[in-house]
Amino acid sequence: MYDFFPLRNLELLGVCVSSKIPIKYVEACDYVNLIKNLPEQKELSALAELKGEYEELVESEQFGIVMSSVKLLRPRLSGILFKLTFEEQVNNIRPDIMNVTFACEEVKKSEGFRRLLEFVLLVGNYMNAGSRNAQTFGFNISFLCKLRDTKSISHNTTLLHFLAEKCEENHPEILKFPDELEHVESASKVSAEILKGSLTTMEKHIERLENDIENFPKTDDPQDKFVEKMSISFLQYEKLSTMHKNMQKLYESIGSYFAFDPHSVSVEDFFGELANFRFLFMEAVKENHKKREMEEKIKRAKLAKEKAEREKQERQQKKKQLIDMNKGTLLLPMPLPRRRRGVQGTRSARCLNPHAICVFPVKFTKLSKDPESLFAF
Repeated sequence: MYDFFPLRNLELLGVCVSSKIPIKYVEACDYVNLIKNLPEQKELSALAELKGEYEELVESEQFGIVMSSVKLLRPRLSGILFKLTFEEQVNNIRPDIMNVTFACEEVKKSEGFRRLLEFVLLVGNYMNAGSRNAQTFGFNISFLCKLRDTKSISHNTTLLHFLAEKCEENHPEILKFPDELEHVESASKVSAEILKGSLTTMEKHIERLENDIENFPKTDDPQDKFVEKMSISFLQYEKLSTMHKNMQKLYESIGSYFAFDPHSVSVEDFFGELANFRFLFMEAVKENHKKREMEEKIKRAKLAKEKAEREKQERQQKKKQLIDMNKGTLLLPMPLPRRRRGVQGTRSARCLNPHAICVFPVKFTKLSKDPESLFAF
């Protein structure tokens, strides 16, 4: 006999295929496994002949007999699987279409990006003055990322950093362009080929399902509700198809706007270049800010050091002046007063300190040659 694949609930699947149980109670992966391992029609027909021995068969063989009794089994399973996964497919495709559409509109409407391209062209023509590339009317969009590779003679900055600095100083409106191109990065992750293939596959499934429903044989079984359940509106696909066509037209207009062939340059490549340049430009602006902050920090440290050096020199100068002033001071002994006669004069004289001195600041250049004149009061 036949040894079919194990399933967690064979009878549930068999009954569900006959539309006796709502589809929502069975997961899509169950249908995928069922279709993948579904026996050929000849094998199912052979099992159908064993219907009289149903109770004596193993569970997998019983399941095969149940399946063989379902008309157009494979189309039914494919239709049910497509219906279960249709909403998920729509939710996967719609964001990609919207991201590319928004990115195309942002690139064409961004005033900051347009001004930046003009500035890059101006600087490029200035640098190429006198060469065969002078007075260029345009450049390839891929050239933008190469601005970071062009370095100064001192190798301490790049052309991209220079442009970012000049934009910040003289054209601050250009710095807004990264915010104006917010969907560029998301669009760079979209594959137009995969997107188109997904829509084509969805369209084929819809056409096949509609054809199966139209040609489905009439049945007297009231429990067979395949046609009723599968006759649904695929309006969401029509909306997706319209959105996709609009996206393609917008991308073709971008090709005309930037003078490139949209059929040879993919959506991934074009928006990938823009997303990369957008990131590099924002990084250059941040690095310029850090560089200025570092220069300001070094400048403040230098000024503080110079100030401390000046204060040190001033203190040393004052100290030197004080030393010079002390050197110009004359220390002279205080003369003893004349003794008076009597007891009172003797006591007064005894109370005086014979070693006391009196300080007189004297300029030596004005000293008299007569030493006695110094003590004349």
